Amino acid sequence: MDEWISMDRIVSPPTTVSLPTIVAEHSDRRTKVGGHGIVQTIAAQELDEHEGLDEASLREHEEVTKVKNVAFLELGAHQMSTWYFSPLPKELLSERGYIEVLYVCEFTLRMFSRKSEIRRFQSRLPVDRRHPPGNEIYRKGNLSMFEVDGFEEKIYCQNLCYIAKLFLDHKTLYFDVDPFLFYVLCEVDERGFHPVGYYSKEKFSDVGYNLACILTFPSHQRKGYGRFLIAFSYELSKKEEKVGSPEKPMSDLGQQAYKPYWASTIVDFLLNQCPNASMSIMDISKMTSIMAEDIVFTLNQLSILKIINGVYFIAAEEGLLRTLAKKYPVKQPRVDATKLHWTPFVMEVKRDKFSIHSKKPSVEGEETRGAGGF
Repeated sequence: MDEWISMDRIVSPPTTVSLPTIVAEHSDRRTKVGGHGIVQTIAAQELDEHEGLDEASLREHEEVTKVKNVAFLELGAHQMSTWYFSPLPKELLSERGYIEVLYVCEFTLRMFSRKSEIRRFQSRLPVDRRHPPGNEIYRKGNLSMFEVDGFEEKIYCQNLCYIAKLFLDHKTLYFDVDPFLFYVLCEVDERGFHPVGYYSKEKFSDVGYNLACILTFPSHQRKGYGRFLIAFSYELSKKEEKVGSPEKPMSDLGQQAYKPYWASTIVDFLLNQCPNASMSIMDISKMTSIMAEDIVFTLNQLSILKIINGVYFIAAEEGLLRTLAKKYPVKQPRVDATKLHWTPFVMEVKRDKFSIHSKKPSVEGEETRGAGGF
């Protein structure tokens, strides 16, 4: 039944708990919070994949992409049902602007409308070209990663974007691939290198993005490759000695991949890799290359970031961290940094605000281990 309700039933008061004595340093002063200090829980924020799109732009996007123009994509040994519209070259489509099966050479990403065409093309393809163009920068076991420059391999990278659009709703990069690097993850066997997913990044980002677009092909999902690609992007940030973040706003699928990765990485760091009893968010950022705002977001999601008299604290006992570690485990496959052979483009540190060397030294004890926890 309808009824009038008071404001206190709509807005709940902040969650408060009492903690043992905590000593914290903030700026140049030391503050002692007694046994009944009020600790306020920070409300967790949600990411909006439509952020930045007005209603008119959103309606236009939905109108253009609501009808699929490809039913199935055949890539290598796998045929996948597509999810979204992709603005493919018209010569690949029928007069109705539709194709039942799009055939793609997994080695060159050349696209064909007939099975006989791709068979003839691959029969003439030299064995030494059965891999993505560019440089192989990582190899461990049956996994390999290639770095492909969008400026040098425009057709390959444009085709990769066309293919990715079949499985990604909000993606607008098709032709302007010059400013981007593409990292293509492959499974390796005696026949060659078979792409299973990729991510792209800007060669230089003014806002510190280390990943622009990410996709694991549906035929290879649920194998941990999405998390592997994310971890790889942060390994490159560590090589660059920078902090990084994915391009925002993130899609729903992007959030599903990043939230557990951030949670598992940060919890594992706090539980097993934290070298000091006193550790700030900036220190965590420097050691993991995760941007501070993403660390704060994740700690909010885990409900372990508190604020006491305007000072932020990570409030989690070891038992809670172990519980979180079971909920957010570090999964396989993991990136082996010793197998990564890659040299970053080095620019002047003073000009790069995302370099860890340009960060101010943290204040010791900004987030301090309390009695039995962080």
